[in-house]
Amino acid sequence: MSALYLHDLSLPQGPRRLIGTDEAGRGALAGPVVVAAVALDYSAPIPGINDSKKLTPIHRERLFELITASALAYRIVEIDAAWIDAHNILQATLKGMREAVCAIAARGDLCLIDGNQMPPGLPCPANCLIRGDSLSACVAAASILAKVHRDRLMAGYDPQFPLYGFAKHKGYGTAAHLQAISDHGPCPIHRRSFAPLSSL
Repeated sequence: MSALYLHDLSLPQGPRRLIGTDEAGRGALAGPVVVAAVALDYSAPIPGINDSKKLTPIHRERLFELITASALAYRIVEIDAAWIDAHNILQATLKGMREAVCAIAARGDLCLIDGNQMPPGLPCPANCLIRGDSLSACVAAASILAKVHRDRLMAGYDPQFPLYGFAKHKGYGTAAHLQAISDHGPCPIHRRSFAPLSSL
């Protein structure tokens, strides 16, 4: 059994379920921030679960299907660029975490939040866990669901906005993406509150 599962199984046994939550796309210049919450079935560990950033796209896709097929519960939430621009990326991330956790959590559960910011209004006890996607299986599972879902969304935007190359860089600030913004200006899914878009 992996160290991530062993970490979670070492936690106090009081909670009825353990729920992990994580986000993808926080630093991107375009597209939504995506948040997932996952309650894994710890009686049937999934081999290979890890921080999504440490996995290849093929492994993430395979694990996405395994997690969604076997999890006790999961929810994926999208917060779009317009909401991010109106309220800022931190509030968008916390909103997504709260909505995802509230959709699947009960009062007796324990939630592990990736990072050091606690979303308000959760329906169950919660702990922040810095680098949680590298320490906890349920947080890593949430990171995989969020990343794969967001990558699929951004690939879907590519034919709608073919000038920007979203299928390749997924909205992050690569040199090619920055050049496309300079050449063509922002499109409707760009986050206009983010630099360098905010200065255009």
